Amino acid sequence: MSTRDTMELKEETIRAQYEAALGMVLGFDHAPRLAKPLVVAAQVERSPGVGTRPTFRSTVPGMATRSTARPGGVRLSERVEGLGDGLVSPVQAAVLNALRRSLAIALAMGETFAAQSGLAELKRANLEGRVPEPRRGEFGELLAGEALVVLFTFGNALAYLIAPHVGTATVELGEVEEVLTDNAPLALQGVLWELDQDIGALATDDVKLVAVVSAFAEALMKKVQIRAENGARVSVFTGASWKVEADGLTIAGFKPAKAAKGGMIAMAFKKPHEVVGNHIAKYQSLRLSKMLMAYDFERRLNPFAELGGFIFTFMGDGKPGTGKTTLIQMMAGLLNDYCKVAGYPFRYQNFSIDQIDSYQGKSGQNAKAFIDAVLDPSVIGFGTIDDIDQVAGKRGDRQSSAGQQEVTAVFMQAFAGAGTVVRGNCTFGMFSNYPENVDDALRQRAGARFLVDGPQSKEDYIDILSLLLGKNHAIPVGDHELFAAQEIKKAVAASFEGHSRPHEAGLLTVWEKVAKDIGPLDTIAKIGAYLKAIQTADERFTGRAIKNITDAVKVRAMDFELPDEWMEQPDLFLFKPYDEKLAMIRGLMTPISVEMVIQEINRYADSEFRYADKSDEVAIQGMVRDFGRTEEAKRRYLEGKG
Repeated sequence: MSTRDTMELKEETIRAQYEAALGMVLGFDHAPRLAKPLVVAAQVERSPGVGTRPTFRSTVPGMATRSTARPGGVRLSERVEGLGDGLVSPVQAAVLNALRRSLAIALAMGETFAAQSGLAELKRANLEGRVPEPRRGEFGELLAGEALVVLFTFGNALAYLIAPHVGTATVELGEVEEVLTDNAPLALQGVLWELDQDIGALATDDVKLVAVVSAFAEALMKKVQIRAENGARVSVFTGASWKVEADGLTIAGFKPAKAAKGGMIAMAFKKPHEVVGNHIAKYQSLRLSKMLMAYDFERRLNPFAELGGFIFTFMGDGKPGTGKTTLIQMMAGLLNDYCKVAGYPFRYQNFSIDQIDSYQGKSGQNAKAFIDAVLDPSVIGFGTIDDIDQVAGKRGDRQSSAGQQEVTAVFMQAFAGAGTVVRGNCTFGMFSNYPENVDDALRQRAGARFLVDGPQSKEDYIDILSLLLGKNHAIPVGDHELFAAQEIKKAVAASFEGHSRPHEAGLLTVWEKVAKDIGPLDTIAKIGAYLKAIQTADERFTGRAIKNITDAVKVRAMDFELPDEWMEQPDLFLFKPYDEKLAMIRGLMTPISVEMVIQEINRYADSEFRYADKSDEVAIQGMVRDFGRTEEAKRRYLEGKG
């Protein structure tokens, strides 16, 4: 990351532009050159003796605008206010304020650029008609550079300021077309005209209004970034950075600032030492949190996703009270803290039973909105589905509601559908006390399995007792070193070692038979024979299971934890270019071993056999109850006849 000198873009400089910015929001005339109108332009209505709102006109001397179409009125304030019922809503007011503020920041940035690049002097010379002939080309290039700087700053500030109001609604805008670079005021008029058109065509309410404005700002930045790559005179802008203290906005060349979308997270975060037991689940959650932070916002890809060691979906299952909620609180807390240090936007969303709706199609819409919000490539996302056995219905289960079936279909398509793209900016965790009640195909879309089994050893129970008692006591600890058993590397090594042999009785039978027939599993052929034997014992063990196992093995090949200092000092890793991050991660990878493969096969297969055994037991118990009811009904029927 290049070193920048950060300067302050002073508040008085920005506020000096408020009048001009307000004029553009209230109204001006613009004849589109590059884009086609989507809606009818605003028409100025005049009553006898009543003047109209003032229209904004360019104040740049000597810069006459060229028109190829009849000018139309652009009245952004009227367009926004027209979405309501006569009174301006808080959201509409926030949008208008964001527009004025963003325009003022952009104009102030334009003035700063002009002063530092020599453009201001050339403008004065142009006003007096004394621009030397050899410098006329430079004058035009600097005017175009200023236009690009002002446009990008406007889009950057607008995206940043509107971000806290962004919800789950999305719109498809396409490319911003009316990007003019004759001069800065005309450039702003062009994009405001196009924004007015998009609002008129797509914004039907406050939620859509915010979505349109946010999407437009992002699309504008992308377009200007491309234009700025073609040798524009913008080195003054790209070589330094400016801070707008009142907003916390940093302007650093053509790099988008990032603000958290959707407000703050209301959650009681937990520290890793507060998660007692659950060693593998805790370890993988810690590593996954750091993996997510390697996401590159410019490339929109995570090196871990490219290398094949990224966990996109996982399932945490265990008995009630074993710590699933605590695990969620720990991982969300880590991500929240890491993102604060790096200045990245973080979004946490939970999908729960209260989002199942009785109206047909609404549950599916809720699930799709949840998925889209977490997948948003402009944020680091963490989505959880608590009690997924209640939220998503099992196909063919007559007791599942239509809403639950809709949710299952949406999740299956999102987690491993034809259009699924894993960028590595987000992860989804499914949690359940009864995973055997989850649809088999949906459960197998969980790439990793976290067995949340809570405290196990005597040391675990001492640690959790001490933790939950708090500090309002004087009871001695006794002969015990608090939290020593929670030392993660030692505990995880023991946990993985424990999977060198299967745990579930059904899988252990398969293991022993294969070992007796072909000996130690020390080649790919022998391991493949073991997998086939598992599939023979449980037909649900399909190719998707093999993919999940190999993904887990690749994660084990990255059996390293990104150093804490990389999270605490973003310049060491997070802010590095994508290719450099990729090389740094490759340098830490370890070779895949037979032991890793065997342990991951047993871990995954144990979970499937555990689910199958429970599922079969539940089904048998249900049939026993049904048979009992049938016999009792027959007995009462015969007694009644007698």
